[in-house]
Amino acid sequence: MTDFPEFILASRSPRRRELLDQAGYHFRVVPPPLDEPPPRPGTTPAQLAEALAFFKARSVHAANPDAIVLGADTVVAVAGEIFGKADDEPHAREMLSGLSGTRHQVITALALMLGARRPGGEPRRLLASTVTCVSMRRLADEEIDRYVASGQWRDKAGAYAIQEGGDAFIEKLEGSFTNVIGLPMELLDQLCRRARRHLADR
Repeated sequence: MTDFPEFILASRSPRRRELLDQAGYHFRVVPPPLDEPPPRPGTTPAQLAEALAFFKARSVHAANPDAIVLGADTVVAVAGEIFGKADDEPHAREMLSGLSGTRHQVITALALMLGARRPGGEPRRLLASTVTCVSMRRLADEEIDRYVASGQWRDKAGAYAIQEGGDAFIEKLEGSFTNVIGLPMELLDQLCRRARRHLADR
């Protein structure tokens, strides 16, 4: 939807920028001034992803109240256990070992913050998430070691990137491919269509 108004992407992810560029969106990047908090007990993967996407978008929108702001967050989960980003190489190795041989979920949430309908009003928000099921083959310890040594696990939910060597680990993918990269373009298109109706109702 290249005719969508220019917006701010509240993300440091180069992969998200690349996907938006390829789709022809008009945007600028403002990284969110937000340290991601650990999940609260009982939080589902989708709830965590949606909360983080919203907090990122809201933190940038607060300093840019007249702009449209897009926030996004991706988590990986196996049987409800959440895999975020690895802290270091041992943590990355532990994550990959935990995902090896599993059918897991990749959940990405998107949050669009729009201007308020009236001056001083609360900004409007659109929030949604989507799930892709990924079947990963069983990995040998040597494969995990090589991948961890490559550094490609850094800043990736679940410590792997399907577009950066991690595709060799995948046997089957059910759902959006771009979701696994970090920005489900089909869901974004739906949110932008909804946003256009809200923007027309100012």
